[in-house]
Amino acid sequence: MKKVIYLSLIMIASAVLLTCCNQSAGKKETLKKESWGVHQGKEVFLFTLTNRNGNVLKLTNYGARITWIEVPDRSGVKENVTFGFDTFEGTLKGDPYFGSSVGRYANRIAKGKFTIDGTEYSLTLNNGPNALHGGPGGWHSVVWNAEIPEKTGSPAVKFTYNSPDMEEGYPGNMDVEVTYTWSDNNEIVMDYKCTTDKKTVLNITNHAYFNLHGAGTGDILDHMLTINAASFTQVDETLIPTGELRPVEGTPFDFTTPHSVGERINEDYDQLKPGGGYDHNFILDNVAEVDASVYDPETGRLLEVITDQPGIQFYCGNFLNGRLTGHGGKTYNYRSGLCLETQHYPDSPNHPEFPSTVINPGETFTSRTVYRFSVR
Repeated sequence: MKKVIYLSLIMIASAVLLTCCNQSAGKKETLKKESWGVHQGKEVFLFTLTNRNGNVLKLTNYGARITWIEVPDRSGVKENVTFGFDTFEGTLKGDPYFGSSVGRYANRIAKGKFTIDGTEYSLTLNNGPNALHGGPGGWHSVVWNAEIPEKTGSPAVKFTYNSPDMEEGYPGNMDVEVTYTWSDNNEIVMDYKCTTDKKTVLNITNHAYFNLHGAGTGDILDHMLTINAASFTQVDETLIPTGELRPVEGTPFDFTTPHSVGERINEDYDQLKPGGGYDHNFILDNVAEVDASVYDPETGRLLEVITDQPGIQFYCGNFLNGRLTGHGGKTYNYRSGLCLETQHYPDSPNHPEFPSTVINPGETFTSRTVYRFSVR
């Protein structure tokens, strides 16, 4: 009897060990980490995440960025649909924002100045008379720490960074976390968490460029865009909000029903002139689950954006000029990519009437944005 029990225990233990090994092997198949270079004395890694559908997301801890999103069209043909580069050297020399986590303040701050409790802070000017995307030494340009979270159920990578007090002129030491999870539903789930030891401002986003034909293939003017926003922030000639919230109804900015990006882009409308097209913050209704979507009728690919943020910057690649060569030698030409950057409003620190971007010691900022891919 004891022998039977003993043999049974051995069989059970063997089964458990085999299950653990299989789970471990499966985990290795879904997330690969490889050395990609060295920058600022820190090692840069490339992470390849593969979900159960065999679709691929690639990330790097340089700028905590997305560098590859491979998803199928309606015929099952897979293409990468985001801008990036094949090597770390190419990434360093290329556009600094492609796919990156942008902070400490995404978008523009007028004249690079803002005031907190009577103290004026001056930022690095890197966009004409204004500060843009946290400055040239912002979070897009640094090497983050990286770890692979346990028990996520899907391949995931957590990036962390300590932004020192007065980095690029922003007060307070800030601890930042960005966790990317690549779900079996082809969702890139981006979870943000930030704390500070001094009163400061914060606006963090992801700056991925999308072309649902395939990155570097044609332009995005035929992409059908929907943004659930009844108004947008009017801008001046330097793309700084004037403070006016302009209704989209009756304007080329009305994407409450689907319109192609190029349908009205060349109309003689005052707000299309400062940036040579769309480069504006839309004020989200935040009522429906999906806040914005882009559909490519040719391939059937659909991108849906879900966020808890009050705004989204729609940018249609007006400043792309064909000088950058990305994945597979493909050129990123004028209006060949679009961005949907979930965010607070630009220049909010200088507009008390806008939703506040101030974060205090003892507070924890958390936010989630999802990019969901499918076909129809």
